[in-house]
Amino acid sequence: PGPKTAEYLQGSFDNESMARGGGKFPFVFSEGKGATVKDPDGNVLIDITAGVAVNSVGRCHPRVVAAMTAQMNSLMHASDISNVRRTELAKKVAGIMPAGLKDNCISYFTQGGSGAVETAIKFVRKITGRNQIIAFHGAYHGVWCGCNSLTTGDQYRKGYGPFIPGVIHLPYPYCYRCCFGLEYPSCKMRCAQYVDYVLNTPYTGADDVGAVIIEAQQGEGGYVPPPPEYLPMVKKACEKHGALYISDEVQAGAGRTGKMWCIEHSGVEPDMITWGKGMGGDMPMAGLTIRKDLAALIDDHSQPNTFAGNAVTSVACMTNIDILTENDRALIKRAAVLGEEIKDRIREGAKNTRIIGDVRGNGLMIGIEMVEDKESRVPLGRDDVGKIIMGMLARGMIMVPCGRFGNVFRFMPPLVITREHAMKACDILLETAAEI
Repeated sequence: PGPKTAEYLQGSFDNESMARGGGKFPFVFSEGKGATVKDPDGNVLIDITAGVAVNSVGRCHPRVVAAMTAQMNSLMHASDISNVRRTELAKKVAGIMPAGLKDNCISYFTQGGSGAVETAIKFVRKITGRNQIIAFHGAYHGVWCGCNSLTTGDQYRKGYGPFIPGVIHLPYPYCYRCCFGLEYPSCKMRCAQYVDYVLNTPYTGADDVGAVIIEAQQGEGGYVPPPPEYLPMVKKACEKHGALYISDEVQAGAGRTGKMWCIEHSGVEPDMITWGKGMGGDMPMAGLTIRKDLAALIDDHSQPNTFAGNAVTSVACMTNIDILTENDRALIKRAAVLGEEIKDRIREGAKNTRIIGDVRGNGLMIGIEMVEDKESRVPLGRDDVGKIIMGMLARGMIMVPCGRFGNVFRFMPPLVITREHAMKACDILLETAAEI
């Protein structure tokens, strides 16, 4: 960091809690445009984080800024009752939902994904009269009291228990590191069979499951996409048990994977969707969308939220949706095409280094798993991961890791990133990895 950035960093360390996600990462945001950011010293960097998959249409998109500015002159906060923009947003969200929910749903607005999942937990209990929820190894569903019980990351859980009872965690289909020691497709989807076994076999302890909540592509757990057969098999197991199916789309939704919703890759019709991040873009906006017949079972006035559906954030969200879906969803379709180019570029470059073990994902939600060597698949150590992160930062790019071992780099840029910036980012990653 330069001198001005260093001064701001010290001020942050002195006055802010470092419990936040970014911690002491040595960068300070001063400006953001499209897929680039600038620090207080004037350094411009390529942004491969998109604010952790938030800025789908780019930072400070001029149409979003204009819409927000116009709205600020008429209404901003309206408390937790109806306002014109909030009502318009609810209708627009209903129109872009996947099959099973489209125009047959009710939305509950929150400020972030944790709030959306927390609400889902509460509503599931009321709707089903059951108290158990199944989540998965590698899951990230937020860090509040209830949703943190569904999340499995050690850094979020250790020392913060006890958690809410009734949560059952099962293996996610992490094919690169299969917990059953099998290979796809000869595995015959053992992991999905196990979900069915737990849900629909006596004496497994899963006797009161109200819902299964699952990421259609895991985020914090390592940007892990499931095999195409997996989610349909899980949905069938839910139906047999009478459990609701919740698709957590907070990180994978809003066009990031080349579909408006990641679950659309599987054809599964969810009962509920939690969403956020890329829907609001630069503004905090998230929500839970559920089928109308299920929503009818929720008591009026039972889940107040003072700042939900703020008129300005609602306008920002609607404008984001317009940009994502106009011209036959051209921006989303471009994400699918560009994502394949990026994976091809990194896979080709990976031939020249022993430490890139796996490249996976859909659209612009790409995971690059770093290992000590490709044969052993031993996760690359945190010190070396840190050196690569700092090396990329020094070369003008921000990329952040994820994964169970902290060894997976997330390629999650704004969907508007130019092809030139995307390919330059690939080169920076490969150059830095080769150097390490």
